[in-house]
Amino acid sequence: MRHIAIAFAAFASAAPAAAQDSALAFSLTGGARVAPSYFGASGTSTTPTFGFGFGGLRFGGVELGDPDAPMLFAPGAGLRGAFRYIPEREGRNELAGLNDVDAALELGLGLHYTADLWQVYADLRYGAVGHKGLTAEAGANLIYRTDSGLVLHGGPRAEFGSSQFTNSYFGVTGAESLASGLGAFTASGGVYSVGLELGAYQPLGDTWGITGLLRYDRLRGDAAQSPITQQGSRDQISAEIGLTRHFNLRF
Repeated sequence: MRHIAIAFAAFASAAPAAAQDSALAFSLTGGARVAPSYFGASGTSTTPTFGFGFGGLRFGGVELGDPDAPMLFAPGAGLRGAFRYIPEREGRNELAGLNDVDAALELGLGLHYTADLWQVYADLRYGAVGHKGLTAEAGANLIYRTDSGLVLHGGPRAEFGSSQFTNSYFGVTGAESLASGLGAFTASGGVYSVGLELGAYQPLGDTWGITGLLRYDRLRGDAAQSPITQQGSRDQISAEIGLTRHFNLRF
């Protein structure tokens, strides 16, 4: 329900390219995720997860990232892609009387600085499909790399949402209040959750790899005070596992 995989960072520090073939490096990830059924839910559901990761592009004398040797948490600074899919929330069971909330697709960009042993980043996303609000995430990671290629990371997370986003998922209109019995509620924008993420990536040769994530988020502010959360839980725990395929195209 929350991060349906931003699989890998998009390493996009621009640099002039030498006279080489044009190239594009990217990755696709598919897997499964166990997470709260919706923001503020106490129950969980299992859903497919998918993701796209940008490794690098070389075209027309300009090079972005590293199109020759894609690497998870590659050292450097620059832009990265930001992506999140949020499934539909249906107004049934404990949410009976609330309007359905359409599935949302958030797209955006972020900035990162990655060293051998640590990383900091901030992402900004817009609800291109579904809600039309703005969301953002800031985080930091400690990174551990092994000789086998295994990469472990972990660190704190903070999530921000505009009032248009928070009201989509935590607000209750007057009409919904009458239909559901929940109190009417207007959610303000701001930091709506803080948490911690632990993750691992194990390459399986040059083109395949396995990813795993475990994340804990605690809703705060109006997100925690919402009647939707009050009958559910502020504590949001999710886990996912996926198979990644790397592509390195020459043209």
